[in-house]
Amino acid sequence: MRLSPFLLLFGLGLARPAVAQQPVPQRLAAYMQGQHDINRFAGVVLVTRHDTVLLQQAYGLADAEWAVPNTLETRFALASITKHITALAILQLAERGRLQLTDKLNSFLPGFPNGDAISVHQLLTHTAGLALDFEELYLDHTAVSKDSALAFMKRQPVQFAPGTRVGYSNVGYFLLGQIIEKASGLSYGAYLQRHIFDVAGMSQTGLNSTTALVPRLARLYYREGDALVKNPYINWDLNVGHDGLYSTAGDLAKLDRALRGTALLSEASKALMATPHNQRFPGNGFLDRYGYGVFISPYYNQGHYLLTHSGGYFGAMTTLDRYPQDGIFVTVLSNNQAEAHWIGYGLAGILFGKAVEVPYVHRALPAAPAGLPAFAGQYGATRILHANGQLYLQDLETPLVTEAPRKFFSRKNPDRTVEFLLTKSGRVHALTLTKGGVKETLPRQSTAARR
Repeated sequence: MRLSPFLLLFGLGLARPAVAQQPVPQRLAAYMQGQHDINRFAGVVLVTRHDTVLLQQAYGLADAEWAVPNTLETRFALASITKHITALAILQLAERGRLQLTDKLNSFLPGFPNGDAISVHQLLTHTAGLALDFEELYLDHTAVSKDSALAFMKRQPVQFAPGTRVGYSNVGYFLLGQIIEKASGLSYGAYLQRHIFDVAGMSQTGLNSTTALVPRLARLYYREGDALVKNPYINWDLNVGHDGLYSTAGDLAKLDRALRGTALLSEASKALMATPHNQRFPGNGFLDRYGYGVFISPYYNQGHYLLTHSGGYFGAMTTLDRYPQDGIFVTVLSNNQAEAHWIGYGLAGILFGKAVEVPYVHRALPAAPAGLPAFAGQYGATRILHANGQLYLQDLETPLVTEAPRKFFSRKNPDRTVEFLLTKSGRVHALTLTKGGVKETLPRQSTAARR
């Protein structure tokens, strides 16, 4: 892989580019070039502010076997960004009187456990108590019908009583896709095409297919260690509602523009979509901030009002970030399992004036420093463990490698670094955690505070 000139100078641990003084478009471009050169990002990025394009660039390969490059016209699997559009369709049907958000699941799809208690609202907010997934049916299997899939789901045990907890559920959004068909009289794909894509001018967006050809569709590759491998077979006839759509970065920008007006949804429906309905169930991470198919200002919001949804599945890693009060739109679409979510976070950090670190080559010290046990502890929501003579981030699945006496990185996610801060007396009092190039200082919790 050929490195860009600035990374040859700065990426080898000699120094890091001081890009904070550069104009924003150059900072965005330098950051993404680092993501490509160092972290092997493949995909497309689009960043706009008040509809002015600040960065629009394709990187890497759409087809690694034929060395076909990604372009701005490449179509990418959206993964769970699909949920945002499924929720939009449900709200449209509610506006048109074809369903109500209080309607029960069994009125559309009879025979489900708790089906007389599960509401459309609960399906939208992941509070229905349904299973996480049913990938054993749509992954690597070619001949499973929707009726067979529904019968399988009806046999799955419920996770909790409807409306009592939060539990992310692809099953729930698959069922919402089927409810769209029942309420509209159209297939899921046909409804979205007629009432969303055509209205918003999204001519490069559609529903993936197990058999039909999709022009300019990127192949998907996921990572096994340092190697990229092809994604497994996915039955796209079943992988719908929660997943299944493809699009381009440009078409997602058109969706953003359409959602600013009322062509797709009324102001009342948009407000309902952007209500954090799950705040009454604290302690569930950013699911506390879930609305209808969208997260509302989750913890990674840069201190600004953010409407977002990301996706990730077998190489498709995507994020759609809208900062409506700032007029900012960021989308990152990857076909090789690049960390789109954290890349979008880094790009937004640059837009909001933060000194975001450009990716660089990490060099491990030949030996770990003495005193590693002193670094272990709780720092905000971040946990540092010491075991087997080394440090770990959050759990024993993520070892940290020594880069400097007090700085460590993760080989699994090179953009994740931890630097410990000491008092004058040498006591560890905080750490600086870097994710996607954005630094956050977290104070160490005392033993008493952790009890």
